[in-house]
Amino acid sequence: MENFSWQPSEGARVCDNGRGLCRGDDKASLPREARLPINRCNLPAVVLGSLTYQRHPSPLLLDGVAELHHDLFRRLALAGDDDERRGDVFRDYLTVRFQLEWPEEMGYTGRRKGRAKANYVRLIRGWSFDSDSREGAVLKGWVESRFGLLPRWHGTPLREAGGDSWQRYLEMRASGLYGTNALEAQLDLVYTYCQYELARRHNGARHVTLYRGVNRVADYEILGRGAGDRYTLLLNNLSSFTCSRERACEFGDYILAVEVPLTKIFFYCGLLPGVLQGEDEFLAIGGVVDVTLSTR
Repeated sequence: MENFSWQPSEGARVCDNGRGLCRGDDKASLPREARLPINRCNLPAVVLGSLTYQRHPSPLLLDGVAELHHDLFRRLALAGDDDERRGDVFRDYLTVRFQLEWPEEMGYTGRRKGRAKANYVRLIRGWSFDSDSREGAVLKGWVESRFGLLPRWHGTPLREAGGDSWQRYLEMRASGLYGTNALEAQLDLVYTYCQYELARRHNGARHVTLYRGVNRVADYEILGRGAGDRYTLLLNNLSSFTCSRERACEFGDYILAVEVPLTKIFFYCGLLPGVLQGEDEFLAIGGVVDVTLSTR
């Protein structure tokens, strides 16, 4: 991998001590320009977006979701070990709670009824087609709002608040949310249900190894380089990965392997059959991560 060009972010310091990166400049922490001072969960962005959190994750709880939707989790518990039944319970709960099939009950009339179709399923499917779409902007905006992690890419780099790229992202996010029925509240439940299912299925595990095919690691924000093929990167606030290394090989000449905390999985293929098709796709919340880079 020595022929692979890279440049650390400004101020980063790298040492070759056989153990990896020097931490003297605190590059294990989430940079200030990549986070908000407030969010809507139980940990601040500077903590949940840090390298320490990647290594030692703890539960992420969205404000008020468990309290407002306790009846959903009561029903899920009654469904027991039947995976299909739990999925049906979740879908039915959101359909009724947000009146997804009866837009007129929520005040939609005339031409505005079309916006009621912009529900959580359409958002996730839209992301799978193009993560830089309007649906992608809504999902990245939801991560920004709930976890305080700012997006770093949406079609172009997002580095300057108020710049043209940032304004374009904000316009797409606002357009995607306009006239919808509590769309971000629907996403709150998707994330919380995903965490519920991961806790059931992984029996105490804290991480899952995910892969992403890339052509140039220099396209990512590199905070430093460790020993061998290890890098420390700042990921976008929401990114797609796959659990299949073979599948990742189809998307680039190099493979990023990441130990992703289960608490940072927003959605994965198979959580709700029919929503994501193929690619064994996982949608993971970002921050600072150590990755291993390898050839196909």
